Amino acid sequence: MREIAFIKQNKEKWLEFELAIFGKAKKNPDELANLYIQMMNDLSYAQTYYPKSKTVVYLNHLASQIYQKIYKTKRTEKNRVIEFFKVEVPLLVYEYKRYLLYSFIFFFGLVAIGVVSARFDPDFNRVILGDYYVNMSLENIKKGNPMAVYSSGSNWGSFVEITRNNLIVGANCYFFGIFLGIGTFYFYFKNCIMIGTFQYFFYEHGVFWESVRGIWIHGSMEIFAIIIEAAAGFILGAAILFPKTFSRMNSFKIGFKNSFKIYLSTLPFTFFAGFLEGFITRYSIDMPIWLSSLIILSTLGLISFYYLVYPFIVHRKMLKAQFN
Repeated sequence: MREIAFIKQNKEKWLEFELAIFGKAKKNPDELANLYIQMMNDLSYAQTYYPKSKTVVYLNHLASQIYQKIYKTKRTEKNRVIEFFKVEVPLLVYEYKRYLLYSFIFFFGLVAIGVVSARFDPDFNRVILGDYYVNMSLENIKKGNPMAVYSSGSNWGSFVEITRNNLIVGANCYFFGIFLGIGTFYFYFKNCIMIGTFQYFFYEHGVFWESVRGIWIHGSMEIFAIIIEAAAGFILGAAILFPKTFSRMNSFKIGFKNSFKIYLSTLPFTFFAGFLEGFITRYSIDMPIWLSSLIILSTLGLISFYYLVYPFIVHRKMLKAQFN
């Protein structure tokens, strides 16, 4: 069957799906489940015969929305917060996985630009990091403690201030996505360039591994969370730019609701990264290599699993549950 004929044959049914999703047609959970099964059949057919078509993207989006509708209307005694992180967010991350890919590509590309710029421009470090920070870090390197900046101040004071700053950075990367994603890219660009410049500065002065052992104790979660927050900002911008079959306003509402949930999911990681930076990083200079490496790999492994692996597991379980 040609794709045009497939769309024409099923468009009325898909319209019914949309009405059910946006609350204009009342459906009980059993009716929604039946709709979901039909949708998955259509999606499976489209993936087989029109794998690169926008129809596949559209049907995948509808299927995800119907599943969430079933989940929300289904009576359950499970804790809402647990279900939010256990089911809802992973399914949304799976649905918008290509935006996470874009965000990672931008991250590594922009960090590389920061590294190359610092490598070939002797003054670039001072332009990006500021004279005060560069001079202070040079003094700390001479004293044999390049990460001494993290030892200043009290534990709680550092935790509060650092977490506040990270929350602001994350919020900027997400909420400025409303400007068609350009605002997100602007803040993302600044932070990625800074990371590349920052890391090359320590490499240039021969203390690269010392900086890695200290910075990435908290940086694994902190930076990863920013990558996810930027992805959420791109989702928000794309919802306005590319409404697909929806009106631009409805597309924006859907994009905002879904991207905001993904953004919210990063906050616990941001708080934990702030805790590590305030209470643990300051002791990195005296910490055994195996311990600092364990913390870095554990935190990176945890957040990587949640956003890069777990969504596929939840999606696969959801499909099995619907067809068994």
